[in-house]
Amino acid sequence: MPALVSDVLQGSIAEELGIEKGDEILSIDGEKMSDMIDYNFYCKSDFLTLEVKKTSGDIEVIELEKDYDEELGIVFESAVFDRVKPCLNKCIFCFVDQQPEGLRRTLYIKDDDYRLSYLQGTYITLTNLTDKDRERIKKMHLGPFYVSVHTTNPDLRVKMLRNPNAAKIMDNLKWFRKNKIPFHAQIVLCPGYNDGEELERTLNDLASLKNTVLSTAVVPVGVTQFRKEVLKQVDEKVAKETLKIASKFKRVCLSDEFFLLAGEKIPPAKYYGNFAQLEDGVGAIRLLIDDYKAQKLPEKISKPSKFVFAVSYAALEAFKFIADDLNKKVNNLEIELAPVKSKYWGQNITVAGLITSEDLINTVKNKECDAVVIPSVMLRPYSEDFLDGKTLDYVRKQSGKSFAVLKNNYSIKEFIDKLYNI
Repeated sequence: MPALVSDVLQGSIAEELGIEKGDEILSIDGEKMSDMIDYNFYCKSDFLTLEVKKTSGDIEVIELEKDYDEELGIVFESAVFDRVKPCLNKCIFCFVDQQPEGLRRTLYIKDDDYRLSYLQGTYITLTNLTDKDRERIKKMHLGPFYVSVHTTNPDLRVKMLRNPNAAKIMDNLKWFRKNKIPFHAQIVLCPGYNDGEELERTLNDLASLKNTVLSTAVVPVGVTQFRKEVLKQVDEKVAKETLKIASKFKRVCLSDEFFLLAGEKIPPAKYYGNFAQLEDGVGAIRLLIDDYKAQKLPEKISKPSKFVFAVSYAALEAFKFIADDLNKKVNNLEIELAPVKSKYWGQNITVAGLITSEDLINTVKNKECDAVVIPSVMLRPYSEDFLDGKTLDYVRKQSGKSFAVLKNNYSIKEFIDKLYNI
């Protein structure tokens, strides 16, 4: 994919230069770019020469002067301008392979690109890391990365990832340590494979790498009704055992599901450090509750109003606390929770990011309220599209409801601020 411009920030240098959506940046100072890493590197200069291919096909050469660290204000369609490094694994727990046909095309893309891990925090397995990749990582001091470790047992990792290169995980991680390349580790726990003694072995191996490992997240395997092979899920017994094992190690955090399944309280904020793996569901409930507690609530709103919070089952505990507290403290306000049951994926999938339009419609269509409140994670970034391709406008029409979308998935400050205007 070429370096196509998807947006230009208002008031930016790029806007002043007349760069527009659809333009292609061909080079900077005569250097071709393969990704945003190159772009950021070449932009670190006081004087630049941009070669731009306009949507008309005309090529312009633009010379400019700016501060060394000043951003140009260009947003690209992709962080990678050449071919994304594909995933060569066939993991036993791969979620992409558990999807039916008919979803957004991008949901079927399986990447394993170290550049996206560095730039966007995606997880990589390191099974396709080449000597050329290592040379670039070392030369440019890239990092931290997000690594899907799963297990450090070579034979078991080959079995789980179905790739002979998976056996080299500790060699790769030791190379990271030797070259001072930090990383965050992820373990998708699959009962019967990498739990129990195998988990303890993996955590011991990661601990041997010391501060090269910035954090380790353990998350339960997700199983949809479309899965063909039988794979056990984390239950109460496995959750309790995993909590016990993880408690022996520093900088190891379990996702919220483990505490809910084990019937344990969500830990305090200090357990999660800097919430480095929040997108993996590690600390989301704690962050949401603590953020809510920090908000100042109005004593009363001007007219009786009712809102329905359409939430995932994974976040239900946090929203029960929030809804009860709002109903008790704010006069004229009524909050009703509507947990969305995933008929599409199956009852075992409980996260908001996988809620489909039809499941949302079926949950809220018979609810009487002024508006339905949903988190933005239900929609594709920078759009109003659900993962099944339907839009929020479609949901409005089919449900007959008004919707308010909270941009911050870990805060309802936007909602509380709006209460002051009611």
